[in-house]
Amino acid sequence: MTARARQREADGLPLLETQDLTVEFPTPTGGWMPVVQGVSFTVGQGESVALVGESGSGKTVTSLAVMGLTGVTGGRIAGGSVRFDGRELTALPEREWRALRGPGMGMIFQQPIRSLNPAFTVGDQIAESARRHLGLSRRAARARAVEMLDLVQIPRAAERVDDYPHAFSGGMCQRVMIAMVMACNPRLLIADEPTTALDVTVQERILQLLRDLQEQTGVSLLFVSHDLAVVAELCQKVIVMYAGEVVEQGTAADVFLRPRHPYTAGLLAAIPKPGLRADRRLETIPGSIPAPGAWPEGCRFHGRCPYGVPGRCDSRHPDLTPAAPHDPRGLSDPNGPAGRARCVRTEEIELRGVTVA
Repeated sequence: MTARARQREADGLPLLETQDLTVEFPTPTGGWMPVVQGVSFTVGQGESVALVGESGSGKTVTSLAVMGLTGVTGGRIAGGSVRFDGRELTALPEREWRALRGPGMGMIFQQPIRSLNPAFTVGDQIAESARRHLGLSRRAARARAVEMLDLVQIPRAAERVDDYPHAFSGGMCQRVMIAMVMACNPRLLIADEPTTALDVTVQERILQLLRDLQEQTGVSLLFVSHDLAVVAELCQKVIVMYAGEVVEQGTAADVFLRPRHPYTAGLLAAIPKPGLRADRRLETIPGSIPAPGAWPEGCRFHGRCPYGVPGRCDSRHPDLTPAAPHDPRGLSDPNGPAGRARCVRTEEIELRGVTVA
């Protein structure tokens, strides 16, 4: 870490900050269509922040923009700012982006088996990253690969470093991907649905591994997920996205115990609960998330919202505004941090959060 970075950390300044980020993709007619619009959030030094929402809400597009990979998918950053350690990234040339990825930030993608090259051993793939970004020799890079496999708790790391990806289970492939990213000592780790398609036992091990890595290395975490139950175990702050924009944000306790946006409350209600009777249906949010280009006027959630008021919620697009601070019991807490919600009825409706026994 540079002296400047240490000073920023001492001053409590965020490691990552996005401000009014807008990402567009080309349309068949030759124009550009926004897919993510006006997204703002911060990730502090050593902090865990979750981006949550249904598929199509803009979570992955946002994380790819942070990594400078928007162009790879055919899109472009059309507005706003992405700052890492105080440095503006949106106008960086690709050469500087490549230098930043690795020691600055790294990303774990969905479906790790597709991100690993089947023609090379896992050790070679981890070592390649270490050689490119850290300038290590072949021997030192191989030793680093063994060290990283051991760090992510793969048994017999010195032997398995020469195995190919097909010899690993889904959970083990996820560990290999984490090892590859952590080999360069990044300051920010972006994990895009890292527990998708894993069984519950393996999922818990991956989450515990991420917690352990944060304790041992101090890495900041941007965790992208649709699974609020997973987020509750791992993250300190939650950013809820819907139809390409942030609809609620706050501390994890704030969002889970007293949600301020009906969409957040709907996501929380849909979490399966232990002891649910066989004759009771799981709660769902009716309808589906609107596609980019089909976002409705007014609040983008109003067509699915049980609290929507015609002529009010469908006429004006609401701002993301601070809500009155509170403590987890629902009492006034004037010294607590206020969350934000994009709803004109935030102070009028009482939404149900997670019940704490």
